[in-house]
Amino acid sequence: MESLLSEIKKCQVCLPFLNNGVNPVVSAHLNSKIAIIGQAPGSIVHKTGIPWDDQSGKRLRQWLNVSNETFYNPEIFALIPMGFCYPGKGKSGDLPPRPECAPLYHNKLLDHMKKLELTILIGNYAQSYYLGVQKGKTLTETVKNYKNYLPGHLPLPHPSPRNNIWLKKNPWFVNDLIPVLQKKIRLVC
Repeated sequence: MESLLSEIKKCQVCLPFLNNGVNPVVSAHLNSKIAIIGQAPGSIVHKTGIPWDDQSGKRLRQWLNVSNETFYNPEIFALIPMGFCYPGKGKSGDLPPRPECAPLYHNKLLDHMKKLELTILIGNYAQSYYLGVQKGKTLTETVKNYKNYLPGHLPLPHPSPRNNIWLKKNPWFVNDLIPVLQKKIRLVC
């Protein structure tokens, strides 16, 4: 696992496509119990090199009801983005994750984690990649039907502050799904 993580951190496959350079961000361990598959690092995470070290990460830890210490313990949480480097800015937010990373490295990472009990799929990119045709027509439909993907996968919307409108339109998420998520996390931790 250490050599694989080292290989990922040295990866330069996307360098020609990234205006801000490469800085692959990932955290995992052979004993990881929960994998969080996100989109791609944002500009803050690109600078710090710490996964989910921004407002989205703060909200995600609230949803999970875990401390920073627990969240950043790789023997509990593997933090794996669909694209390992910051993709840059687009017209309405960050660009999509680069498509090269997941096919190159996800299976290799997951194959090493024999104690994995749950994979949390954050956002449409992760849900499309992992759920394929079983995914709903919309992110809302996929997340609302989360029970269909348990016990192995649990789809979530992105915890970005940009999703505040989605959260207001979908109170069932906080009322129904978050308690299920927190219970699953307590059982694993």
